Amino acid sequence: MADIHKPVGNLIGLKPQQYRRLERLYRRRLPPAELITVELARQLAAVSGELHRQVGVMLDRGGLLRLVIVGDARGLVIPPLSRERGAPSRLKGLRLVHTHLDGSPLSQDDLMDLALLRLDAVAALSVTPTGTPGSLQVAHLLPQETEGQNFAFLKVDHVSHLHLDFAALISSLEDELAKADHEQGRSGRERAILIGVTSRSRLAAEDSMRELVDLANSAGLEVAATILQHRPRFDSRFLMGKGKLSELMIQTLHLGTDLLVFNTELSPAQVRSITDVTELRVIDRTQLILDLFAQRARSREGKLQVEMAQVKYLLPRLRGRDDALSRLTGGIGGRGPGETKLEIDRRRLQERLHRLGQELERVRAERKIRRQGRRRYGLPILSLIGYTNAGKSTLFNSLTRAQVLAEDRLFATLDPTTRRLRFPRDREVIVTDTVGFIQDLPKNLLEAFKATLEELADADLLIHVIDLSNPRFLEQMAAVEDILSSLSLQDKPVLKVFNKMDLVSPNLAALQCRIHQGVAISALDPQTLPPLIARLEKWGEKELARSGTGLQDAVSE
Repeated sequence: MADIHKPVGNLIGLKPQQYRRLERLYRRRLPPAELITVELARQLAAVSGELHRQVGVMLDRGGLLRLVIVGDARGLVIPPLSRERGAPSRLKGLRLVHTHLDGSPLSQDDLMDLALLRLDAVAALSVTPTGTPGSLQVAHLLPQETEGQNFAFLKVDHVSHLHLDFAALISSLEDELAKADHEQGRSGRERAILIGVTSRSRLAAEDSMRELVDLANSAGLEVAATILQHRPRFDSRFLMGKGKLSELMIQTLHLGTDLLVFNTELSPAQVRSITDVTELRVIDRTQLILDLFAQRARSREGKLQVEMAQVKYLLPRLRGRDDALSRLTGGIGGRGPGETKLEIDRRRLQERLHRLGQELERVRAERKIRRQGRRRYGLPILSLIGYTNAGKSTLFNSLTRAQVLAEDRLFATLDPTTRRLRFPRDREVIVTDTVGFIQDLPKNLLEAFKATLEELADADLLIHVIDLSNPRFLEQMAAVEDILSSLSLQDKPVLKVFNKMDLVSPNLAALQCRIHQGVAISALDPQTLPPLIARLEKWGEKELARSGTGLQDAVSE
């Protein structure tokens, strides 16, 4: 906040005595129960009328005047405020009382300031042509939306007619907000509001938001609300419009949330802007997926890959604080400001990234040796691929009698698993379960999981598992095919397996199998698997005949 004894704002052209009158406002102290006194209202109206500019004061709950703001004839700009009362379920502890020269009521900008800054109240004091106070209108937030309204209003024709115990009002309001916060937080999980800002069609946007909800639930978040805004052009600072941002701030107060999750990748500048305005934690879809991967990674390799993706994501998002964080290095050639804290952090991240790259190269080398060992047996390799939560791990367990974790959650398993599968005709193949795909999979994750995805490059056949019960299965199929193309695997032979046939009509399953030359199964029902095994066995015989390689007996892992 600005110097406690200096007015701020539009001070150009002020005479010395006018400036001193503004300074003297800081001497006022109001009783805590008073929103504004008649004497302060007279002083504000007099100086505002003389300057022909709006004048506002920011007061704390103790009645101390913390800030004097000067605007122009139509409005004023509130400077950045301190974060000393930054709890999401509480108000700022400050109220704004400012003048209106034309006698107009509280404007939309006033209400947006009330919501965005979480002020205790905003009041507009009209100034008469003679420079005396006129009517007063007051607004404060409601603890919950009432009949579509988020604000409560009070208007009197003169300040002297205002009978309001302001301290009791705000105490009661915060008690209601805290009560709502307590009731909403009983689950013990972190609560978040999910936000989608898009120019895509409504249907595509709603599908994408449903997927974001699934990601949030899988990451252990409690989804308090979702907001979807269609904009032909995105706001460069806040992504969403300022009016929508104001509504969002009111929702965070009502719902007791302190985390915002955006369904798009935010630039570092956007994260800073939204965080500075809302004083809430802000993450984007990429960061949510990275956090989800970090929760799921179990093997050393998986943890390395996730950490590399996180470091690559964090590196461009480091920001400096101020010059006070500089340090002197000392010594010949080392005098001067030295490295800033920001530069040190960047260097350490770069060093960590280099070490992770070296460790992952060793992992890739180890995987290459293992793949060469499998190749010596001359066994065909089948890799299960598909959209996350399509049932790949369940099918893998059913085929190989393995015990890979299979849950109804996105990215339940990250680490690839390999087993042998013996066909009824005493032939064997190697089956590999891989990480699931998702729309707009972060580029950093694709690069970090390069060692894992190399398993797909060595596969002789890709088994694309599709959740037929998902209404968006066609879009999910397209997303998987796009990722295969980005990995230069679009020419690999693919067998489409339509899972969860028991949850859809037989006609739909038969139609999709006919269109895509696929097989319909239910991975949970072994009785539906023989047609798939027969197709795989037939393919294996053709592959062996083409390559002239004989399958060798081996003990199943």
